[in-house]
Order: sequence, then structure tokens, then C-alpha cells
Amino acid sequence: MRSVKYYAATSWGDAVATLAKYPLAKPLAGGSDLLGWIKDDLVGPKEPRWEILVDLRTIEGASGYRYSQGDGLRIGALTPLSTLETAKEIVENYPMLAKAFAAPASPNIRNVGTLGGNINQRPRCWYLRGPEFSCYKKGGDFCFAVTGMNQYHAILDGELCYIVHPSDTAPALLAFDAKAKIVGPRGEKTVPLSEYFIGPRVDVTRETILAHDELMTEIQVPAPQPGVKTAYFKATNRETYDFAIVNVASWLKIKDNLVEDSRIYLSGVAPTPYRATIVEQTIKGKRIDEALARQAADQQMVRARPMSDNAYKVDIAKALIRRALLEAN
Repeated sequence: MRSVKYYAATSWGDAVATLAKYPLAKPLAGGSDLLGWIKDDLVGPKEPRWEILVDLRTIEGASGYRYSQGDGLRIGALTPLSTLETAKEIVENYPMLAKAFAAPASPNIRNVGTLGGNINQRPRCWYLRGPEFSCYKKGGDFCFAVTGMNQYHAILDGELCYIVHPSDTAPALLAFDAKAKIVGPRGEKTVPLSEYFIGPRVDVTRETILAHDELMTEIQVPAPQPGVKTAYFKATNRETYDFAIVNVASWLKIKDNLVEDSRIYLSGVAPTPYRATIVEQTIKGKRIDEALARQAADQQMVRARPMSDNAYKVDIAKALIRRALLEAN
């Protein structure tokens, strides 16, 4: 494995300044995803060879969480997932989030893997992560998944690039209408997480709105609302330590046994976390039962455009949407 330089940031401002100064610097959080890129020396015309790692773990106050009934939940981006999955305030007030925080990888990886890292991890695609393939996302001129092995690739919103978003936590946070706090050379800003991700239709070489010298510092989750029911499901090839084939997070606001409002998100099926708006429209103002859940799932997945080897994902997505609606109801 090639060598890289290391810099321990003392503050968010210090980290931003270092990234701004060095175009080939890369932020380091838990490092479980970044290590693979360095070890395999994955490069391309739009995928540089990183020369400096800027350690964010050395920033005081970058990890931890706080909860209040008025302000909701605030989570530092460097907080380990293992801390969040067992936190009493989260388990009691956001059980769906606790389940999502426990979903990624193995306990050992969740001990070092951070929330910010899970949200911002790079896509899972063996062509993107194969050093011999110069694909669109690395600045090349071809998507090898279109005519190659594509059983784990996108069935929704694929264009140019058919990666899938790998984060287990992102759909759950989006269902709760979370926001991301960002720091950069021009100061701080807070953006809805629903505006945070970028798909290949906008820019095939990027996955988030973050510029090179910007960092996510905090996730903000609104306080729980009365009448809200939630559910979270993840389907994998193996029982543990695997990325999602499909996962679904549902947030339903129920009044008089009818759906007043809802947010349904999936990952593992599209280049960004995918909002199932057709499901939301179908169930609005109605009482959820097996027939309605099936209808909503079927109508949503009519939009799917599977490739040669991944049509099985359509049926899995339908099944998980139905389960998420029925359990949350």
C-alpha cells in the first residue's frame, strides 16, 4: 500500500483551511471506506490520488449527541455508530433511527465507523472500485455495469452511472426530515438532507453538494411528533456484515387511523437515497391495509428500469415497502 501524509486537525476551521490549501488532501473519519480506496490505489481522470489525510477525529467536540424535547436530536458527524444504536434517548424517542444505526457492517466496524462517514461513504460498484476500469464516475467515458455484471446496481434513476447509494442511515434520517450542518471557507450553513445528495444526472463525478473544502459537522433531527409511526427494513445477501440490496425507512403521521403525512425512503436501489413519492401520494388520507400497501408498492415500482441481472430487486423493494407501511401503520 502506498504512503500518504497525515495531518491532525485541531478544529473544524483548521481542517477546512488544510483542505483548501491542499487540493489532494482528503478528510479522514473512521477510515473504513477510505482505506480501500488508498489500498487499491483507485484513480482516474476525475479521481485523484490522495496525498494527505486530514484527521477529523482529533477535533474536540466533533463527536457526541444531545437530545431535548424542544430541539430534537443533534449528532456530531464523528460520533461512532455503536454509540448511537444503544443511546437511551435515541432508542426511546427514535427507535427507527436506533435500528438504522445498528444496521451497517459489524459491531467492530460500527465502533470506529462514524455517522458522517456512513452518510458520505462512496458508492458500492465493483467497476468504480476496480483499478482497471476507468468508468464515468472516475472521469472515463463508459459505464461497465450496463453490459457487465449488474446484479447489485440501480433499478431507479440510473443514468450514465448505475451506482446505488450504500448508506443504511441516510434513508432513516431523511424519513425524519433531518438536516446537515456544513462548514467551509465561507462559514457555516444548514441544509435539508433531502438537498444534500447529487445523482449522476446532475454531476456523474459527485455524490453530495460538499465542495472539496467543505465538511459535514452535525446532523439535526427534529423532535418527535405525536401520532407518528415508523419502520425500517434492510434486505441483504447475508444475515450480517453486508450492504443492503434494498432498505426502506417509513415515517407515517396518523390521525383518526388515516395517513395525514408520510415520508418513505429507500437506498440500495438508486444512485442517491430514493424518495418513494408515489407511495406517499397513494396512501395519503387513507387507512393502510394489506391491499393498499400492495397497491402503493406496485405503483411505485412501475418506475423501475432493471438491467439484465437485477430485476429481482424490484420484488424485494415491493415486499419491503409493503412491510414498512403495515408495520408503521
